[in-house]
Amino acid sequence: MDPRRLLVFREVARAGSLAGAARALGWTQPAVSQQVRALERETGTALVLRQGRGVALTEAGRVLLRHAEGVADRLAAAEQEIAAFTGLAAGVVRLAAFPTAAAVLLPPALVALRERAPALQVHFAEQEPPEAEAAVRSGEADLALVFRHAEDEDAVPGDLLREPLGAHPVHAVVPAGRPLPGTLADLRDEPWIAGCVRCRGHLLRCARRAGFTPDVRFATDDHVVVQRLVGRGLGVALLPSWALAASTQPGVVAVDLPDVDGRVVETLARPDARRVPGVAALLAALRAAA
Repeated sequence: MDPRRLLVFREVARAGSLAGAARALGWTQPAVSQQVRALERETGTALVLRQGRGVALTEAGRVLLRHAEGVADRLAAAEQEIAAFTGLAAGVVRLAAFPTAAAVLLPPALVALRERAPALQVHFAEQEPPEAEAAVRSGEADLALVFRHAEDEDAVPGDLLREPLGAHPVHAVVPAGRPLPGTLADLRDEPWIAGCVRCRGHLLRCARRAGFTPDVRFATDDHVVVQRLVGRGLGVALLPSWALAASTQPGVVAVDLPDVDGRVVETLARPDARRVPGVAALLAALRAAA
């Protein structure tokens, strides 16, 4: 049984479609389909069932997938040991990260990584946590930087490994020159500015606990725009500390409120990816920079 075909089959199972596996592998869909058919001839049984645009594994396919995962783990371990033996971390690591992490955490981490592993290339894509998680799951990214709030504790299924890098406060941002709020409820009558889906959900949950529904009049993911709107007295917002560290605009004041939860920044990766030397080197640089 050709182990390369097992790895292709594993990507098909992970992606849930031939097209998704082709994207993850950088192949054409017919080439992936050909490998799966060849593997079915080798095993003498059907391994996948076509369902619309996707595929489902047969019982034999599920059995074979367990062995394919084992093969992938052994190959990744071999790669790690050989790289450790030669002392090299090279190649390409694909990273997905949310905007404020890209602005605050990535620059020092990548500078340190360049000194430690000059042959390693990091390809970066800016993505919000749900998209970054999906990119890791599909194989389009090797590592993701994401954030979660307390209510998102179980948002990531257990087939991905996550490693917290630190907790960070979320501040209420209000126009300068006004009385400062003592609790979130003090802002119940203000117009609100909300950001990404996850951030908006956090605002709604905090406001619900404080006994009100925020009047959201502006929606933008751009933290500079948020601060400029606040600075002109057009609304108030919740912003994470990293957003303010990346850029603080005039006319705004950040206030810590006891009834606003912070958030945790963490990495997400597939178990096999974390054993790749380049991924391990990037993880170490992110830990040090955090």
